[in-house]
Amino acid sequence: MFITRWSKVLVLFLAFVLLGWFSIDQVHLPLPAEARSEYEDIRLFSDVLSIVRKSYVEEVDMKELIYGAVDGMLATLDPHSSFMPPDVYKEMKVDTRGEFGGLGIEITIRDGVLTIVSPIEDTPAHRVGLKAGDQIVKIEDKITKDLGIMDAVKLMRGPKGSDISITIMRDSFDRPKEFTLTREIIKIMSVKAKTLDDRYGYVRITQFQESTAEDLSRSLEELRAENGGRINGLILDLRNNPGGLLDQAVKVSDTFLRDGLIVYTDGREGGSKMKFTAYEGGTEPDYPMVVLINGGSASASEIVSGALQDHNRAVILGTQSFGKGSVQTIIPLSDDSGLRLTTARYYTPKGTSIQARGIIPDIVVAQMELKDAEPQAQFREKDLKNHFEIQAPPVDRIAEPESRHFDLEAEDHDDYQLMRALDLLKGWHVFKGISQPAA
Repeated sequence: MFITRWSKVLVLFLAFVLLGWFSIDQVHLPLPAEARSEYEDIRLFSDVLSIVRKSYVEEVDMKELIYGAVDGMLATLDPHSSFMPPDVYKEMKVDTRGEFGGLGIEITIRDGVLTIVSPIEDTPAHRVGLKAGDQIVKIEDKITKDLGIMDAVKLMRGPKGSDISITIMRDSFDRPKEFTLTREIIKIMSVKAKTLDDRYGYVRITQFQESTAEDLSRSLEELRAENGGRINGLILDLRNNPGGLLDQAVKVSDTFLRDGLIVYTDGREGGSKMKFTAYEGGTEPDYPMVVLINGGSASASEIVSGALQDHNRAVILGTQSFGKGSVQTIIPLSDDSGLRLTTARYYTPKGTSIQARGIIPDIVVAQMELKDAEPQAQFREKDLKNHFEIQAPPVDRIAEPESRHFDLEAEDHDDYQLMRALDLLKGWHVFKGISQPAA
């Protein structure tokens, strides 16, 4: 509508000038109120840009000014929209393939402070003991207050084998503590699997990347092969999984669902209104399932746990998830930079938005540490500045739709939530009258 009005004005303007009815300096065509307001806003930006280039104490590169302006513009939106200069955009594309150089942490901005959403397993950050909710107050000697995520990423990445110090503040610390990490090439195994006890399978998904669904299928086949062709039940561990690719979350959900809606998204543009459905082909047997989540389970992890919960396919156990119910689209720009823009909200099959609320477990079990038996504090999407509020779904809700014995490893016994999930699976069999094999 706006473009059409302007086109008509422009055609009339050119016609009058060509016919000689008045000269250019006589033209004062009234602009529509909406067009006038937008023109004045753009003129303000242009004026400031011109003044800075002309009068700032030092000469400033034009591209740096534009990048800074775009970065600031996106910072006024939600915490997940951002501008990526060419080098950062290139690194982002590598991330989704599961291999990159760095420390192994997912970060966000909370109240202007760089904060860890989740450390990735078997990475430098995980090994030194960094935790979800840790505040990164310094990277080397640089204070991180008001530092953008992409700038922080650039600071933390570097050559393999090089050291970096980051200063962390945690609720349990009296003062900030410095950690020294050695950068390495982060090769993320997105799926890890093992047999826990009496043919009960355990699968952990650390992050949703390009090969996750394929890796999951292969891991389940390997579990069956080492357990005489079947498994009695499965624990799917999505704790501290920061998310990843939407299509992989859909495929993982489809692995355990025969039919029905998995997730749907809704936004302003037609392309952001999508529905994803499960298909029967390749679906796993209907064995009992428990899904583990916590405050570090975000985005794609919440899609999977929400779908399995709504379809009554699995019992969700743990603590409330992070609550990131928005979808980001990566848009390449002309100079090899990129735009990460929030373009939609997503909803579980029953029409529930988890934005700023998270997935509520069917059975709430906090992780306990033997030394103090206190649950770990978690922060979630609702704590982030400019987060989206909960919004009612835009569409109607749909209807609910020979043994081997393996000893548990020592670390398994120390994992309180995991042991409660295993107890639940065993109790499930007892309740159904299924006899358990002798140990």
